[in-house]
Amino acid sequence: MWAASCLASCCAACACEACRTAVGSIGRRSARIAYCGLFALSLFASWALREVAAPLLQSIPWINHFHKTPDREWFETDAVLRVSLGNFLFFTILAVIMAGIKDQKDPRDKIHHGGWMAKIFCWAVIVFLMFFVPNGVVSFYESISKFGSGLFLLVQVVLLLDFVHGWNENWVAKDEQFWYMALLVVSVVCYIATFSFLGLLFHWFTPSGHDCGLNLFFIVFTLILVFALAIVALHPKINGSLLPASVIGLYCTYLCYSGLSSEPRDYECNGLHNHSKAVSTGSLTLGLLTTILSVVYSAVRAGSSATVLSPPDSPRGTDKPLLPFSKADEQEDKKDVPRPVTYSYSFFHLIFSLASMYSAMLLTGWSTSIGESGKLVDVGWPSVWVRIATQWATAGLFIWSLVAPILFPDREF
Repeated sequence: MWAASCLASCCAACACEACRTAVGSIGRRSARIAYCGLFALSLFASWALREVAAPLLQSIPWINHFHKTPDREWFETDAVLRVSLGNFLFFTILAVIMAGIKDQKDPRDKIHHGGWMAKIFCWAVIVFLMFFVPNGVVSFYESISKFGSGLFLLVQVVLLLDFVHGWNENWVAKDEQFWYMALLVVSVVCYIATFSFLGLLFHWFTPSGHDCGLNLFFIVFTLILVFALAIVALHPKINGSLLPASVIGLYCTYLCYSGLSSEPRDYECNGLHNHSKAVSTGSLTLGLLTTILSVVYSAVRAGSSATVLSPPDSPRGTDKPLLPFSKADEQEDKKDVPRPVTYSYSFFHLIFSLASMYSAMLLTGWSTSIGESGKLVDVGWPSVWVRIATQWATAGLFIWSLVAPILFPDREF
């Protein structure tokens, strides 16, 4: 018994030392990756608590104070929202603390890049304390999360537009025949993929023998949008390029698929899933991983790139990688010279705050899922309409990005 106790103590000490060493090795270049890892950890915690924490929450008197105990799904949603609220507060506090940092000599720069043991501890404490707040606070957070999620989706759209226009300008600036041919080839490939994808959508989501007018409308309207984007981009007054229109058209098609595939599993027009009543762990894992990659990419790119999302007085991003590729890059940060920060720390954390709201809505089916849909990631009619609304916003913003310079030539866009 004594030997087993000693062995357990040694293992615990080794584990703590390993964690301390790993956290201590996080440097300036890897800080953003560490924040992404912490955010991914919060998502997995939300998912795990959604599956196992319902019986525990039912026994907590300040949570389950109802005359009639709600069903299990209410407690599952409540667990996700409380973890998300803690995550939101953690990153919002960091966003406020980091506001106004201009150079790396600011003492708060060290807080952003260091102190990881303290930050992880604070994050865990904040999340833990959220299970003691009243239900009314959680309900209010649930309501505002829908608006915050919408803002995050707009961030994703703007990032995509910025990326596509930058891609096109970069290849055009090379002014070589090879790159012009590359533009044409990529555009053609995107349109082939788009029309093939739309054909599959007709096959999957408009099964014969059923009245699927809504699905048919979504698919046909997507096809109209694809042609409209190309017509606007190629208009003589716009003098645009086919590459951005083709990529945005493909993305709109993907959004249409994402919306239709989010329809309830028992919906007769969801031909892709209506025969599979059980959902495998692999499918759930894939859905959550897709969500994590989408959220993390948006947060990192929005916080660190020179996009129109950056505040006017914030530092502009650079092309430096998230992780260093040479020791010379690491040594640059050791010079005793005030250097401006390469991205807005405050805006970076603010994007993670919005992403916390968005991920909570995905994991709870926008807090309205019932029955089987409550066990899935991003399934239910609210998810469908959010995807379709995002598609329309994407097309509208893309057209505006082409038309605005013509309508307002004196303004910079």
